[in-house]
Amino acid sequence: MSALTPKNIVEALDKYIVGQDAAKRSVAVALRNRYRRSQLDEEMREEVLPKNILMIGPTGVGKTEIARRLARLVQAPFLKVEATKFTEVGYVGRDVESIVRDLVDTAVRMVQAEEMNRVWGEAEKAARRRLIDILVPAPAAKRRSQNPFEMMFSEDAYRESTEEEEPDWEAHRNRRRELIASLDAGELEEENVEIEVEDQAPSMVEIFSGSGVEELGFNLQNMMGNLLPTKKQKRKVTVGDARKILQSEEAQKLVDMDAVTREAVRRAEQDGIVFLDELDKIAGEDARGGGPDVSREGVQRDVLPIIEGTTVMTKHGPVSTDHILFIAAGAFHLSKPSDLIPELQGRLPIRVELDALGEGDLRRILVEPQNALTRQYKELLSVDGVEVVFEESGLDAIARIAEEVNDATENIGARRLHTIMEKLLGEISFQAPDDAPPRLVIDAEYVEAQLAEIAADRDLSRYIL
Repeated sequence: MSALTPKNIVEALDKYIVGQDAAKRSVAVALRNRYRRSQLDEEMREEVLPKNILMIGPTGVGKTEIARRLARLVQAPFLKVEATKFTEVGYVGRDVESIVRDLVDTAVRMVQAEEMNRVWGEAEKAARRRLIDILVPAPAAKRRSQNPFEMMFSEDAYRESTEEEEPDWEAHRNRRRELIASLDAGELEEENVEIEVEDQAPSMVEIFSGSGVEELGFNLQNMMGNLLPTKKQKRKVTVGDARKILQSEEAQKLVDMDAVTREAVRRAEQDGIVFLDELDKIAGEDARGGGPDVSREGVQRDVLPIIEGTTVMTKHGPVSTDHILFIAAGAFHLSKPSDLIPELQGRLPIRVELDALGEGDLRRILVEPQNALTRQYKELLSVDGVEVVFEESGLDAIARIAEEVNDATENIGARRLHTIMEKLLGEISFQAPDDAPPRLVIDAEYVEAQLAEIAADRDLSRYIL
């Protein structure tokens, strides 16, 4: 974090998101303030609260991508939720506290993956030993067989019958050495072996999704899990697959889940980022003045304590939301931020407006980001031996048609490029590798031939593009 200055953060976001400089600057400052806060003394650190952000802009302009890339940049627990999923207290549905529970679950999975990577080498050695023991089991001692009548009437014969034959350990060691050599040389990867693994069947608790019921169900599951033995099942797999399965089991045994949980809760509280989308859908006056339906203002009032800071009980213990960074977003074309309740407005002090994408922005999105669509299609079709070449004129034509369709129908921003590119390359994607040409040049003429007629017909473009 010390090396991530606001300028460096913006530069990192520029690799994936075109334009929207104001939004990038806002999230960069918010992220840097987290590092600044961590360097303060403990008393002051508790007083500094995050400056939550409200992004205002149409769909498809990069709101979600900015938040997601920001979280990946610092390996912070990240959760994207839609405000329309939640209902006010007293109604069946998702309660707002599930935001915190889901965020902590994400943090637990993240920390557990890190810990498993850390012990992966040690787990590999343990899995190798287990696999060798399965392939060459230790010889069991055998009892000497005796005549039944001798066993009944002779005390000496009875004593001899209880003696065990000494296993042939020398032959076992020779066999084990031979197998280890073959195993390390990779000669046994496709051979079948029977292993015993823990049953990973899903718990019945997952059928519950009511307000808080999932937490109760999980605790009951844990309680029953301590009373009942772990179920095991035998599986016949190849040696290569068995090594992976056993290695994963050994890694899980080496991970201290109590320490993982403590670190996950700490990260969720101090580094967690929640992206609350579609906030504009719960803003404004309700369609009806009263009645039994869920009110939008009621949802806002339930979201408010989570954003302003509260403690939520989860299956991993109490989690404070005081220092979680909330990034809210919405198009606000039918409502405006001032339609939110005043208390919620005050908890989103940083307002930033994202610009609608024009032809120039769409043209840059096609080629500049590291995950540009043109690069993705080139790599995908190269697998089937088709070389795709995008000419400058072809890129200009694609951007122009995307803007025209956005203006004529619904403006869905950069997402329009996905529909246009899929239509443009749909035929070649189907033909490859059987009937496709080895090289395809996409220029303005090719784009016009594929898309011009559809783009010109407004009714048709609504369904196709």
